Amino acid sequence: MKFTEMPYTHPNLEEFQTSAGELLEQIRSAATAEEQIAAYLAYEEKSKDISTLCSLAYVRHTIDTKDSFYEKESDYIDEISPVLQEIDQKINLSLLNSPFRSRLEEKFGSLLFQNLEISVRCMKPEIMELMQEENKLTSEYQKLYASATVEWEGETLPLPKLGPFLQSPDRPVRKAAFQVRGQWFEDHREQLDELYDKLVKNRTAQGQAMGYASFIPLGYDRLGRNCWGPKECAAFREQIASDMVPLVARVKDNQARRIGVEKLKIYDDALLFPDGNAKPQGTPDEILAAGREMYHELSPETKEFIDFLYDGELLDVLSKEGKAPGGYCTEFSAYKAPFIFSNFNGTSGDVDVLTHEAGHAFAFYRAARKGYLSSLMSPTMEGCETHSMSMEFLTSPWHEKFFGPTTRKYEIGHCEDSLIFIPYGCMVDEFQHIMYEKPELTPEQRNETWLELEKKYRPWIDYEDLPSYSRGARWQQQMHIYMSPFYYIDYCMAQTMAFQFWLAFMSDRADAWKRYLAFVDLGGTRTFEELAAGAGMKVPYAPGCIKEIGTAISRWIDENPL
Repeated sequence: MKFTEMPYTHPNLEEFQTSAGELLEQIRSAATAEEQIAAYLAYEEKSKDISTLCSLAYVRHTIDTKDSFYEKESDYIDEISPVLQEIDQKINLSLLNSPFRSRLEEKFGSLLFQNLEISVRCMKPEIMELMQEENKLTSEYQKLYASATVEWEGETLPLPKLGPFLQSPDRPVRKAAFQVRGQWFEDHREQLDELYDKLVKNRTAQGQAMGYASFIPLGYDRLGRNCWGPKECAAFREQIASDMVPLVARVKDNQARRIGVEKLKIYDDALLFPDGNAKPQGTPDEILAAGREMYHELSPETKEFIDFLYDGELLDVLSKEGKAPGGYCTEFSAYKAPFIFSNFNGTSGDVDVLTHEAGHAFAFYRAARKGYLSSLMSPTMEGCETHSMSMEFLTSPWHEKFFGPTTRKYEIGHCEDSLIFIPYGCMVDEFQHIMYEKPELTPEQRNETWLELEKKYRPWIDYEDLPSYSRGARWQQQMHIYMSPFYYIDYCMAQTMAFQFWLAFMSDRADAWKRYLAFVDLGGTRTFEELAAGAGMKVPYAPGCIKEIGTAISRWIDENPL
């Protein structure tokens, strides 16, 4: 079924509550394990139906944030989502307390119950109002960000369309674009500070209501982390600071020489080549067509997937006024269909959508056809991001379809950009840990913290006197900090996994694809550590992992000059 044909009806919370209540009673009163299993599977199907409606409303709202109908539906879903979560928790508790638990674990696997134990730590009725308020605050931030427009050369542009100018080969143009962008955030300083302050205090109150000293343990539980915690995360960040930051500093020195500047400024940071970064060639339709060809040739599995995606019109990638910024992949569970959302802006990021977001979509497409339970469809977030970031590298033989004679430039730029990202992502993560460890910090102290972390993770950065940037407020442009606390480090861990898949791919393409497919096809039936081991990879926080990867990548950079 095509996306435009998928019917939407206002989610009937009362009807769902009644049905779920009946199934909950069946689970509790079941005389046998088989009766419990049947009732739980029936609840699974009911949940898929309502989650699909929620996803449809969210996608259609982000495609056009000015559509008043879907804006109201999205607000309604923000209100009811804690209620749905509470219902889910009651079902989960009934399974955890089942007298037939050993039989259920035999049927569904022990990891399901480990995950359920984590999920029930995320919710209790006392925090429902706080969760509803949190949803409203994140929606308010997203709406504010989506409304952002700037005046540029006589035109009014949404922020995503400023992207090509931020990477212009002309340095004064780049600086002017950063000034315009920074000024929008400066003009909305009070709103942004107030929203984040409310979010930090709200989430801290939720964590304390759940019995924690801060929001951090609750934040980790919400991400379902089942094999690592703050200790492993801190160890990973320290490896990055000690073993990768020096490598990236060398890359940045090379970049400065390459583009002909004595010292890199923030507006130079994204320009990797003097004549500009590699840009995809062709219209958006031609880029999309090349993507289809690429997946037809990569493997039989990806051919089947991409035809399903395109024929179902399951992607919306063109930037337009009123469209929410950023990109994501979600799914409509009732149709076993993924959906890709993005904002093409004429940069190499447009191609990354067809590799990164398509990696997420491919993983869901495969897992949805394995018959896994919804809660075992996907691994934890660092595993999900491994799907996407690895796909960026595993499609490298087809990059020429998008970049033609500038393919080598793109590949070098993509490798360097991926390296450069990891210290930034770790900085975002440590910043968030500090924010929730010290929720009393003022907006000015938060900005000072960001500037201090820049010295640790990105000592090459110079914000000059740009509005918003120079006072340390760059973090307010990172949507994850407001909307998805502690998620960002998952990208960093996944990037180290992606580098390992890439190095394996360059050694033996067929074997690397086989290992990647096995990683994907297990969905969320294994922990991240188990998935990594099964693919013959090291977990990112293993001692020495970053130094080993950095050495191999450094060698590749030296051996592949432009």
